[in-house]
Amino acid sequence: MAIPKLRGGVLAAGATAALLTLTACGSGSGSDSGSGENGELAGSTIVVSTFPFGVEDFQTNIVEPFERATGAKVEIDSGSNADRLTQLQLSGGSPGVDVMLISDTFAALGQEQDLFQRFDADDVPNLAELNEFAVDDAYAGPAYTYQLNGILYRSDEITSEEAAEWSLFEDPALAGKVALPDISATAGQLTVSGIAEAYGSGPYDVDTAFSVMGDWAPDVLQFYTSTTEVSNLIAQGEILAVPTIIGFVPPLVASGQPIGWIPPNEGRYMATNRLMIPEGAPNLEGAYAFIDYMLSQEAQEASIATDLPVRPDVTAAPSFTGLMGENAGDPVEMGYRTLSPEEITANRNDWVDRFAREVSGK
Repeated sequence: MAIPKLRGGVLAAGATAALLTLTACGSGSGSDSGSGENGELAGSTIVVSTFPFGVEDFQTNIVEPFERATGAKVEIDSGSNADRLTQLQLSGGSPGVDVMLISDTFAALGQEQDLFQRFDADDVPNLAELNEFAVDDAYAGPAYTYQLNGILYRSDEITSEEAAEWSLFEDPALAGKVALPDISATAGQLTVSGIAEAYGSGPYDVDTAFSVMGDWAPDVLQFYTSTTEVSNLIAQGEILAVPTIIGFVPPLVASGQPIGWIPPNEGRYMATNRLMIPEGAPNLEGAYAFIDYMLSQEAQEASIATDLPVRPDVTAAPSFTGLMGENAGDPVEMGYRTLSPEEITANRNDWVDRFAREVSGK
């Protein structure tokens, strides 16, 4: 759902003072100098474009505290990655958006078209407080959370040891009882690269990955495109195993059903969701302040129920760490890696076409 739009008046300058105000509010100092009409951003509007899911939590955990701290108003627009990127493409340099929360693949596609601008710790001081993987020079903006790819499985039918092996999906006993992600899903490219590493020469050996997955395809019940499909299939027992991202798994496990999730033994890849500033953003100072707040300890701690944090001083929620295993909370120590945005954007269209022909179309 979209939050009702709020329009302010005067665009404020002076992001540095606003950021100092946010730091004071987040530190428990008791200062209220950043709220209401006294805030450096008071009266301005910051337009934030985000995903269509979790908007109510985002409003409660991030937007409302930020508005109280700064006196700014945040207008939220929501939509899919693809739709929002298309809007930027058609905006002609006047995006009407100050901050965009978007997955790494679409962030890279937008960068290739010069749709996003770079910024650094001089603009957003909390960039200096993040885990190294979250501040990647390959991207114009930082990660604010990440998604690990792994295997969701029915623990009443499959052991965790079995689920951790990609070879599970070639087991004839599971014919018609497994699903795989379409390459368009967040888990799709992560799964292709994981199989490419486990069976081939590395994460971009898609020739090997497509060949292996094509052999599995006749026994795959469904190539899914959304996590809702996965939730329904696994909860109803229609499938016993499926590669998928961790983000939506804790509620499934908490429901008491015999469901587990485990990282694969080989080919561990993760996706990131990133904070990007479009070229032509109308409230650049507000964008800096909002991003800095989202990366603060306060905001990261407020979001741990739904998002994995990117600050070393914020611990992931037990609902996540209980699934992640050894070195939980540090994806790099767990053996997870990100994929090269240059490699993905250069080959994405070809790989999507080939996947449809060589894998899901079989």
